[in-house]
Amino acid sequence: DVTEIEEKEAQAKQEEQIMKEQELSNLLHEKRYLRALGLAISLDRPHTVLTVVKAILKEPEGRRHLEENIVRLRKDQKEAVLAFLVTWNTNSRNCHEAQAVMEMLLKHEAPDSLLQFSGIKSAVESLLPYT
Repeated sequence: DVTEIEEKEAQAKQEEQIMKEQELSNLLHEKRYLRALGLAISLDRPHTVLTVVKAILKEPEGRRHLEENIVRLRKDQKEAVLAFLVTWNTNSRNCHEAQAVMEMLLKHEAPDSLLQFSGIKSAVESLLPYT
């Protein structure tokens, strides 16, 4: 019977998730945005990533700080952010943040590099009507 082992594994995963949520909250409070972005992306939380982006943009010189943080993300993280911003862009409340992030990606990624992103074709197709 492996039920007990599976329950312990599920409980351990849940505890780990709670710890990550707490860490994310602490990072936002401490204004450690790059780590917060990375953690929110790894947790696959588009809304949390949007919250971090909004928090950065509220700071003095927010666009510059956003640019610094977006540039420092890994390629896979940038791909995830691109997928997230496609959804944000369809909502008028979040389109400005989506456009700001998209501007940073287009500004700092070479076209050849952008073409290597997974899902770039569908992202462009989805972004065009709203941009």
